[in-house]
Amino acid sequence: MTGTTSTETGPQATEGTIDVLVVDDDIRVAGINAAYVAKVPGFRVAATAHSAAEAVAAITDAPVDLVLMDHYLPDGNGLAVVRELRRLGRQTDVIMVTAARDVATVQAAMRHGALQYLVKPFNFAGLRSKLEAYAGLRRALRRGGQAEQAEVDRIFGALSAGAVAPDLPKGHSRTTAEVVRRVLMAAEGPLSTQEIADEAGISRQTAQRYLKLLERTNRVRLSLKYGETGRPEHRYLWCPTSA
Repeated sequence: MTGTTSTETGPQATEGTIDVLVVDDDIRVAGINAAYVAKVPGFRVAATAHSAAEAVAAITDAPVDLVLMDHYLPDGNGLAVVRELRRLGRQTDVIMVTAARDVATVQAAMRHGALQYLVKPFNFAGLRSKLEAYAGLRRALRRGGQAEQAEVDRIFGALSAGAVAPDLPKGHSRTTAEVVRRVLMAAEGPLSTQEIADEAGISRQTAQRYLKLLERTNRVRLSLKYGETGRPEHRYLWCPTSA
């Protein structure tokens, strides 16, 4: 499948506007994602692209601030596009927006500098939270100067703002909550507490505490798996935010 790059003809960018390139091989999905972006204050869709070649050409011709990058493209994949952009010296920010849920792809996206990873299918609220977190990161970075540890924490925390909960209870780390969230989002189905702990590199007890928090805030769905004997096993599945 091939597509054509299109440039939006909506409102002109103003100072402080974040220009976005939407990349998706499905023209309909690209249109939906572009409409979502246009609804978030401070963001403007500069163009859409439907293949890896079109994405690279679009950024080369008219640099943007942010790319919403699909992974599965007809002539390659999103991570290959990111690698090519870096080779060309383009440091454009990237949020992966894809149906790819395997941990290997998620890890590769992180290593290639993707700031966020949004798993399809998602709704407007899910994308809006990512964009708002990205805007918060840009505001933090614009302040410049020297950063003490508290400021460093705020900058990194901006990326996960709204991802788990706006205010975590005392004794909970946002970093750990984000790790647990990423493990759940990358999973292809429900995971047990032990499986989540192993993937996140934390103890089973710690995983259980964060899973209870996520369950209370309706971010995970709990199901029970019954065996032949003993107590049923608790299994957890990530729930996208509702609109």
